[in-house]
Amino acid sequence: MSTKSKIFVGIGGWNFAPWRGAFYPRGLVQAKELAYASAHLTSIEINSTFYGSQKPETFRKWARETPDGFGIMAQTPVCAIIPDGLVFSIKGPRFATNRRVLAEAGDSIKRFFASGVLELGHRLGPFLWQFTPTKKFDEADFGAFLKLLPRKIDGKALRHVVEVRHESFCDPSFIALLREFATPVVFAEHATYPAIADITGDFVYARLQKGRDSIATGYPAPALDQWADRVRLWAKGSGPSDLARVDTKAPSSSPRDVFVYFIHEGKIRAPAPAMALIERLKA
Repeated sequence: MSTKSKIFVGIGGWNFAPWRGAFYPRGLVQAKELAYASAHLTSIEINSTFYGSQKPETFRKWARETPDGFGIMAQTPVCAIIPDGLVFSIKGPRFATNRRVLAEAGDSIKRFFASGVLELGHRLGPFLWQFTPTKKFDEADFGAFLKLLPRKIDGKALRHVVEVRHESFCDPSFIALLREFATPVVFAEHATYPAIADITGDFVYARLQKGRDSIATGYPAPALDQWADRVRLWAKGSGPSDLARVDTKAPSSSPRDVFVYFIHEGKIRAPAPAMALIERLKA
């Protein structure tokens, strides 16, 4: 792990018609939208891979359309905001996570990694494995799933994060299992999903889902200030004291990369709080 962490802030996807004229300038051709988003954000969560396979050329195309050095780099004593361009996180396929027995997901996972996802090259970030709100915690079965996730392919280290959305996962046994596999759990700011702030890996992944279209910046300024403070703490290696953990064990105080996404509710405004948070973290 490097001694300086990296912070990435972005949105879910980039092809969203209501963003045309709200985020994207009027008249911008659709083929240029990814490049435009890359110039204003630092990460994008790819959702299409959840629903079906993409082709290797598609991943190569996305990587080509995200240029290096677009001028929003900022350094602090402990972290680098956007060190060398946009990074994609990739949602794993529903065929692997939306099943009764997770231990049987091996073939789906293998097909996913054979589809060309590594063609993103240095644009490749974490893999997000999202589970249904009805999926309950089963320690043996969930452990079997974590064991199926490849940690390295062709010499390239891979990062994984899980998003669980049932209260049964608020269990110290779940946190201990994640620490065994050094796998983070998504911190979900959501009206109904559990908000699990335990740090269980070498990076933090937050999905902020309480934005409002009625607010120009999606989130009120005080809330964005608060999130900037929390992100800085995560990057330094500690955890925000105002976010409850399932396990009382404190994480090791090592710098961690942080990925933050504004998604779901208030989607029209989602790019606005992402850009506003980036500006706060650069200050």
